[in-house]
Amino acid sequence: MHDFPPAVPGFTTAVRQPADQPALEEARTTSTGSIRRTGDPDRRTSRRTRGSAGQPDTRGPFRFLFWLIRQQADVVLAGAGVAVLWMMPGTLGPFLIGRAVDQGISAHSAGSLVFWAVLLLAVIIIGAGFGILGHTWVVRSWLLALYRTTKLVARKTGHLGHVLPQRTPTGEVLSVSSSDSDQFGALTEVFSRAVGSLVAFLIVAGIVLSTSPLLGVLVLIAAPVLLLIALPLLRPLQRRQAIERNRSSKLTSMATDIVAGLRILRGVGGERTFGENYAEQSQSVRRAGVAAGVWQAVTESTSVLFSGLFLIGLTWLGAREVLAGELTVGQLVSFFGYALFMVSPIRTFFELAQKAVRALVSATKTVAVLEQEPPWSEPADPAPLPLGAPIVDEQTGFRAEPGELTMVVSAVPDASAALADRLGRYLVVDREPVSMEVPETLKGRAARRARADRERQRRELMIADREAASGRWGVRIGDVDLADASLEAVRRTVLVSDTNSMVFAGTLQEAIDPHGRLNLEQAERAMRTAAAEDVYEAMPGGWQGRLDERGRGLSGGQRQRLVLARALAVDAEVLVLVEPTSAVDAHTEAMIAERLTEHRKGRTTIVVTASPLLLHYADRVALLSDGKIAAVGTHDQLLAGDPRYGRVVTRALDDETDEISAPQLTGATTGHLETEFDGGQR
Repeated sequence: MHDFPPAVPGFTTAVRQPADQPALEEARTTSTGSIRRTGDPDRRTSRRTRGSAGQPDTRGPFRFLFWLIRQQADVVLAGAGVAVLWMMPGTLGPFLIGRAVDQGISAHSAGSLVFWAVLLLAVIIIGAGFGILGHTWVVRSWLLALYRTTKLVARKTGHLGHVLPQRTPTGEVLSVSSSDSDQFGALTEVFSRAVGSLVAFLIVAGIVLSTSPLLGVLVLIAAPVLLLIALPLLRPLQRRQAIERNRSSKLTSMATDIVAGLRILRGVGGERTFGENYAEQSQSVRRAGVAAGVWQAVTESTSVLFSGLFLIGLTWLGAREVLAGELTVGQLVSFFGYALFMVSPIRTFFELAQKAVRALVSATKTVAVLEQEPPWSEPADPAPLPLGAPIVDEQTGFRAEPGELTMVVSAVPDASAALADRLGRYLVVDREPVSMEVPETLKGRAARRARADRERQRRELMIADREAASGRWGVRIGDVDLADASLEAVRRTVLVSDTNSMVFAGTLQEAIDPHGRLNLEQAERAMRTAAAEDVYEAMPGGWQGRLDERGRGLSGGQRQRLVLARALAVDAEVLVLVEPTSAVDAHTEAMIAERLTEHRKGRTTIVVTASPLLLHYADRVALLSDGKIAAVGTHDQLLAGDPRYGRVVTRALDDETDEISAPQLTGATTGHLETEFDGGQR
């Protein structure tokens, strides 16, 4: 059975409906606080197809868990069958022992005793063999659910791209991929055992009913009654596990923030403060885990207590029937063995209830991530993007001529960065993501209302994103609006490389050429243009040298130049660079500026910067002021004729001068900060 790793298809983007059909989803709140969705034919269609062809069913946590188990139903059922066979010593053993007592010992028949003993030995051997196989099978089921969830999150992250962290905190996404996926694995594992335990339970009930109707009924109703007794304990257990899950998610978010800013924190001496905050949150998670563990222990002890009471009651009734002559001694021995065995299925049912509660908490968070849809939709008949055509942004009036090096200067960095995002058809938003966590002080109806409010806010953000991305995009290549082309064609034609671009763990070759498309000459040319030869020289193993996650072994300047080399290596038709030299020294920046002009000759290149060293090489410079292009010309023309441009560029030049002279002004402290921040590159 080839089912690992599990096959998980990618998510698909909806096709845009004709203009005469409603295009946006309307969210309405009912009197109970739930959200009713109407008016979105694309979303209704996707809901009908959810749960099929490998697409997760995100209509609710229960439906998602059911879909998850159904995806590996063959493995779960096979595991249940194996569980039935490994429980054979418990289901058939007491019966065989009772027969051996009645027909062998009581009847003084050595032959019968040997016969039943051999059968018992065979059952034990079969149970032991399938016990070994069963452990392997349940681990297989666990890993399938775990990795399927992890791959689903990875697919959804790739599907949404830059939109996901704008909607959901990074820590929650990481928690779903790590801890929540493990909860789903635990659920599928115990589900297989529970199904096997149920079959064994029914077999035992049938044997006991055929022997004694009274004791058989007692065995049959014992498990449901014990579960009903334990149900009141599951609600506080669920609440405390939800608190633990939320605190753990917050801790993960803190960890990612600290790791991302560790170099800067060390430079300003802030690692102690953030370390103390992390330690405090870690203790908060520990306390929540202890509280959840206490309730879990109470639930488990309850199962042991009532299982023991069931054992005592069954033995007492069986002894009474022996004294009344309605049962033989062998049958009483069988009943006592079954009473001992029934403790195991009942505890398995309790374990299933506990893990189902934990999985339900995790499924709620997982659905909140997986149900999100990208704000854009694909045109029914996508238009091809023309090559060698100007690119125009209607909102600002910006225009880049084909084959030219155009630079954008703005006194407000966010405004020029937003322009770069629009040119690449990236959604520009200015908001904090909505967390699904609710204050721990809220309980009952107040907590449910708070969760409904968070859900409503998140859906309103998705609707707002779709409104912003619907219709014309307002950026044209030639006469084609980017919204009329497929997103794949836009990404293939326009490459945006900004200051948030990451360096991933792997070899240097994979960092420069992740798709394996370049020959050695092309890779070396991209590295030389980015003035990143020193990165290659410093790598043990050259192109096969290993880079740490986020390029931790590199300085800030080296990482930035590596990102620039990767962008240049793609050789996109339109390349948009946002502050590509902000972390390098003036000498290196001058080399990059000169080499960039030659490297991108004949290709449309747009650079967002205020550095005079780069602006000097621009074919055309556009000044962005108050959200509009205020002036266009060469660097020298704007510097001589537009005071606004002069102020922006002069300020950038003053900043560079201040950075160069800072060690002389502030001594060792600033020198230490520069070394930590840029690895000595400045």
